[in-house]
Amino acid sequence: MVNFRFDINKTLSQTGDSLKRLSVLNPLTIRKKGTRSKAIFALAMVCFFWGTTWVASKEGVRYMPALELAGIRQLLGGLCFIVFFLYKGESWPKGKEWRPIIVLSFLNFFMSNALSTWGVQYINAGLAAIMGAIFPLWIVIIGLFASSSKIPSRAIVGLILGFGGVCVIFYEPLLHGDFSKPGFLKGVLLSLVATWSWAFGTLYTKKQAASFNPYFSLGLQMIISSIPLLVITQTTDIGIPFTAIPWKSWAAIGYLIIFSSIITFISYIYALQHLPTVQVSVYAYINPIVAVLLAAALFGERLNLFIGAGGAITLLGVYLVNRTYKALPPAEQPESEGV
Repeated sequence: MVNFRFDINKTLSQTGDSLKRLSVLNPLTIRKKGTRSKAIFALAMVCFFWGTTWVASKEGVRYMPALELAGIRQLLGGLCFIVFFLYKGESWPKGKEWRPIIVLSFLNFFMSNALSTWGVQYINAGLAAIMGAIFPLWIVIIGLFASSSKIPSRAIVGLILGFGGVCVIFYEPLLHGDFSKPGFLKGVLLSLVATWSWAFGTLYTKKQAASFNPYFSLGLQMIISSIPLLVITQTTDIGIPFTAIPWKSWAAIGYLIIFSSIITFISYIYALQHLPTVQVSVYAYINPIVAVLLAAALFGERLNLFIGAGGAITLLGVYLVNRTYKALPPAEQPESEGV
């Protein structure tokens, strides 16, 4: 009896400790917590809300052209950033500082963001999220052509696992003839090109990082990329009149701007400032899981062994690549360091 009571007390104590750790994420008491607790809460928001981006985009493009949605989102989101930093007294870029902004606006937003939004119009949100998560693998491969460094053996294993996991995911669509369905292959290719563009943008940022505020630059990139997108969609039959956009798409755009672009990005910056970078990078592995589960719950997207196992293998490969290069001394890191 004594041992039984001791076991119960021990279990209750362990449960209490677990609940205390979970209480860090309680939004009703977060203002009373310390800096680290707030940073963990901010990271939790990043893990969840950036994962919902794919689901919100999928919902928005059900009722309007994807490129038009991307253009409106970038325009309004960019204006929010620009107005904020101008209010804070940030100065405009000068001279050569505009060059990397224009290049990154093309790579990161006109190409990557717009194409990934377009791609999710044809494929499942969960599948698009997993494909988006493999961009670190492309960074390593692209970096090989610009560096004489050899790939560490553990990184090679990571690359094989990453792309092998994608093959597992696509096994079932191939088995069921999904590639012959209208738009499926197009969606896959659009999502693939989007990951390439993001990888090139990441490498370009590392080499050509401007000396001014990078977050103000982010708003400028959004604005610049939104202009050609909206011009194309409004002057051709690709787009529809703004008055014809249904409220569900406007709600999705509003969600993407407020939660995915503003609140989550601020949370990401705060987490980076107060937590180790390796700890913050965990969001990249949780986002696809959130997207897959939410898409299955809201849209009834298939959730089976191939998606689960393939997604897990892919994320494990990405994790091994990231950990390998972060563990190398700076002198031995290739151009893809910091993915």
